[in-house]
Amino acid sequence: MNRFSFVVPYTDYNAIRTIFQKIAESGLGSFLAVLKTFGDIPSLGIMSFPRQGVNLALDFPNDGTKTFNLLEQLDQIVKANNGLVYPAKDARMSADSFQSFYPQWHEFAKYIDPKFSSSFWRRVTVSK
Repeated sequence: MNRFSFVVPYTDYNAIRTIFQKIAESGLGSFLAVLKTFGDIPSLGIMSFPRQGVNLALDFPNDGTKTFNLLEQLDQIVKANNGLVYPAKDARMSADSFQSFYPQWHEFAKYIDPKFSSSFWRRVTVSK
């Protein structure tokens, strides 16, 4: 299973329409969808995901490269519409996408225990 969860500003509904079109064109489908709205209370964390807007979470079966290619395309749509992809349950986000969505990752890295090891962190913080 691959979860794709993102938030876009309330003014960027076209992003959601475009994402649905891209999914339909791919022939893949989500077996679970959760739609939420986030309010205007700012999150205090350095790398917090919630921000004001519409959040949509979609779960896709893992069809390998086909799924990963679709999700990378969806990343680009979210990025182009001033949105943010949620990395917490991510299994494939590229370093380029992560660093674009979370440019403050350098600041966050200062607080990581040097004995901490994470495959996710290694994958998304490799140099561009």
